[in-house]
Amino acid sequence: MNLSASVTSKQLMDVLLNIAVVRPVFIWGPPGIGKSSLVQQFADLVGLPCVSLLGSQLAPEDLIGVPQIIDGTSRFCPPSMIARNEPYCLFLDELNACTHEVQKAFYSLILEKRIGEYVLPEGSVVIGAGNRAQDSAIVKPMSSALINRMFHVQLRVSHREWLEWAYENDIHPLVISYIETRPDHLWVQPPKHEESFSTPRSWHMLSDALKEYGDRLQPETLDVLATGCLSPHHAGQLKAFYKQTSNKYKLKAILEGETGWPHEPEDRDVLYFMAQSFRAQLIKELPETKDNLTEHHKRLAHRAKALIKSLSTISLEIAQLSVAKSETGESLPDWFLVEIVRDLPRLVQKKEA
Repeated sequence: MNLSASVTSKQLMDVLLNIAVVRPVFIWGPPGIGKSSLVQQFADLVGLPCVSLLGSQLAPEDLIGVPQIIDGTSRFCPPSMIARNEPYCLFLDELNACTHEVQKAFYSLILEKRIGEYVLPEGSVVIGAGNRAQDSAIVKPMSSALINRMFHVQLRVSHREWLEWAYENDIHPLVISYIETRPDHLWVQPPKHEESFSTPRSWHMLSDALKEYGDRLQPETLDVLATGCLSPHHAGQLKAFYKQTSNKYKLKAILEGETGWPHEPEDRDVLYFMAQSFRAQLIKELPETKDNLTEHHKRLAHRAKALIKSLSTISLEIAQLSVAKSETGESLPDWFLVEIVRDLPRLVQKKEA
């Protein structure tokens, strides 16, 4: 399922606090963006213990229990982790990864908060979560009967909210600085083949690894750590960022004319990273239309064209990339691209050739 509307982590918490207490909620989203931790945070806020069941590892008897003879009649006895006396938050993780037989076992649990003769204590909450089919995860089609028993919400990544969380939770400074520079690298769509990919969870893992190495961190070690957690392209860019932060080249200084682009052959990875950061900065700062141009924007656009021109003398290929669409499909404003075509026709002609 891919809903037309989505929510950030803060918005999801508001949804849970208002809806999950009266109706079962199902959270859709790609792996590694914090669905499980947000459910645990919600349970803590409302003062309920959180019991997690992993749908991909369940059989029907794990829910309904096994029959026992009680007073001459058979009776299903659900497991003790479910059959509790006090209210709790039941989190059904990877619900859409379980078999259809297990999904059927959830019908009464989700709609009526009941398993056989056992009824969840008054005040209990049921929340489900799962990945989408396009996330290259193990998912099975969810029956219409099960879909119709829940309120559905889709979680998306917000780099601003993640950075707030990162500052509060002692995430490694290198990770924070990098995401502040390249917020579009916080998360990528899971790849179709087997390789590491960037998510808030994988950046958190990298932060833990970096803190373990401490002052012993070397560029070669960073390469190993980043490659083990992040998308290959992001891992290479992080290594270039680490190298850039320890030398004289700073994007702000280049934009303000205090220094020029890195031009030595050994600095080519730094040049590539800074050109990508330069494009991201322009996309962020320049308005969509010329009607909204301020004097600051005009100065920035003038300086940007000069920098793109000087960049093309060092590497035409990197200069072309600096005006192309980003990985996420974002592009420089049309009016600015028109000026590039007018003032730097060679750059655009080469790019289109």
